[in-house]
Amino acid sequence: MGLHPKQESECVRVVVRCRPLNTKERNENRVRIVDMVKEQGQVTLRNSKAEAGEAPKSFTFDAVFDWDSTQKEVYENTAASIVNSTLEGYNGTIFAYGQTGTGKTHTMEGYSDDPAQQGIIPQSFDHVFRAIESSANTQYLVRASFLEIYNEEIRDLLSKSPKDKLELKEHKDSGVYVKGLNAFVVKSVPEIKNV
Repeated sequence: MGLHPKQESECVRVVVRCRPLNTKERNENRVRIVDMVKEQGQVTLRNSKAEAGEAPKSFTFDAVFDWDSTQKEVYENTAASIVNSTLEGYNGTIFAYGQTGTGKTHTMEGYSDDPAQQGIIPQSFDHVFRAIESSANTQYLVRASFLEIYNEEIRDLLSKSPKDKLELKEHKDSGVYVKGLNAFVVKSVPEIKNV
């Protein structure tokens, strides 16, 4: 049984995506040690160095996507409901976490010149501006900012000095914000991509 859309927008969901072996890994004759059961949200890891009798370890998540999952499938099942909530005025956060080389950039950005390979960020842009274009009774203000959190340091990637560290602050009325973060008003997908 699924969550009511309101409940879904108010909780944290943990989703795992496993990328396929890349060319280098295949050339080195590496083998996949991960099995996934998408219907159950389950990931099973086999320790390749374990003794023969050692059982694999299983973990259950809100959703899992295997090496055959498409960018569209990942977006529609993870990010689309969050973007819809932001269009209703709620805050929403989508972030990718993992080691270098695990596919975060592919999932979040993808390849902009191939619509089927666009990641969550460009699909979100399209989603937001399609919704705005089809809305007759609501006015929207879209602002774009781009920050990086790395080793617990916050940097404004749109700043003239992107190496400067910014601070996380909290305002009693408006909530948590990043002091000094640039934000640019945008009115279309090309404008937000340009920013």
